[in-house]
Amino acid sequence: MVSVRKFFGKTAREALMALKAELGADAVVLSNRAVPGGVEIVALPAESMGELNATVRAARQPAPPPAMPARTLSAASAERTPEDEHSANIGKQIAVQLARRSQAQAAPKPVFRSGIEAPAHDEDRGGKQMVRSFNPPRVALNDGEAMQLSPSTREERRAQQTEEISEARVHSLEATNAQLMQELNSIKGMLERQLAGFAWSEISRNAPARTQMMSELLEVGFSAQLTRRLTENIPAEAQISEARDEVRRLINRDLRMQDNTNDIIDRGGVYALVGPTGVGKTTTTAKLAARCVVRHGADQLALITTDGYRIGAHEQLRIYGRILGVQVHVVRDASDLRQTLQDLRKKHMVLIDTVGMGQRDKMVGEQSAMLTSAGNVRRLLCLNATARGDTLDDVVRAYEGPDLAGCIFTKLDEAASVAPALDVAMRHELSLFYIANGQRVPEDLHLPNRTYLVHRAMREIAPDSPYKMDRADTGLLMSATRSPGVARGATGA
Repeated sequence: MVSVRKFFGKTAREALMALKAELGADAVVLSNRAVPGGVEIVALPAESMGELNATVRAARQPAPPPAMPARTLSAASAERTPEDEHSANIGKQIAVQLARRSQAQAAPKPVFRSGIEAPAHDEDRGGKQMVRSFNPPRVALNDGEAMQLSPSTREERRAQQTEEISEARVHSLEATNAQLMQELNSIKGMLERQLAGFAWSEISRNAPARTQMMSELLEVGFSAQLTRRLTENIPAEAQISEARDEVRRLINRDLRMQDNTNDIIDRGGVYALVGPTGVGKTTTTAKLAARCVVRHGADQLALITTDGYRIGAHEQLRIYGRILGVQVHVVRDASDLRQTLQDLRKKHMVLIDTVGMGQRDKMVGEQSAMLTSAGNVRRLLCLNATARGDTLDDVVRAYEGPDLAGCIFTKLDEAASVAPALDVAMRHELSLFYIANGQRVPEDLHLPNRTYLVHRAMREIAPDSPYKMDRADTGLLMSATRSPGVARGATGA
């Protein structure tokens, strides 16, 4: 039988001292309550824990215990005192509470967002709650509410707060470093521009013809990169006329052109005209077709169009074909194009008019792949002579490839300067096949004339033009474009 004892005292301390004197320091305190005249503590000796555990296990058994004989039950009841009845009732309550506690511990406990377990059930609270020790509760504050935390939880919370503080400091240092680097780069750029300005002033004093030539090339539309390359070998003591002759000689040397002895109309083959929308591919195709018909006859030429996207796009080429007496074929995909070219393999020349699309369109790569897979097809890139140099750079980069034979300048009659187009062709080492300077078919298509193009490219801008550059403007432009290059030029001078 579980031996539960009661101890009374005027204060909790006196009752606890009486408990320890009789049962020892290892006794288990079951409950404490205020009674008239003092405090009552119910305790259990340490050696009685085994009996209590047996009682708990017996309480969990589903089968009821065997019924006692009536005589024995009545005798036992007669022998019990009121105090024994009270102790027995407390023992039963303890067994029930321990059984409930074991079930609650077996079930998963809900967890709050803060990571602290939910409080126990209401049955474990109140004046009859079982107390395991007299240590004071450990309490931490979270969002203004007091919650009981274990030492390990408190240490984890402190470590988490320390880590958050460390991360905040790291982010603050990163932001400060980024701002510092931005300021340093700004200072660096300002110093480079200052040094480049000094270098430009030095070049202007030591080699005035070179700086004047650089100003003229930048005015007409040549890129700063090509300008430096064309002027870097001009002697410091040269005159401006000598500097112009030197630049013309370098342009003539680097510019690739097709002449009368290497005309594709005479050579024949399969050529596809490609380029952005509105650059004049269909009109240029008709001009080439007319030149071929004049030289070799309509039966030696075939026209193919892949432009099935625009409404009536292939009808324009069909009209040119009827005028010239040339067959026009419409293809939809790569297999259709391969079969059509196989059927036209005996023709002297086959011209393919392609779909116009922007240089940033992903279909540009698909179009190039279709033409490449069709066989021995050479592409001719149509470049709008009125476009800016950086725009033409994008176009060439989008359409470049091993099957790109060269380029054709279109709308030359609308361009104020052909320098940007010549600049792009020279830097990308493109062969110039034809120039188109109007809408007439076939009159406005010509083989390139080197002297004419160089003269057009280097033609000086009118003094009252808003694009006329001052010496100081040229220095600022060259400084902003690439100051180290100018500095190297100054050292060489």
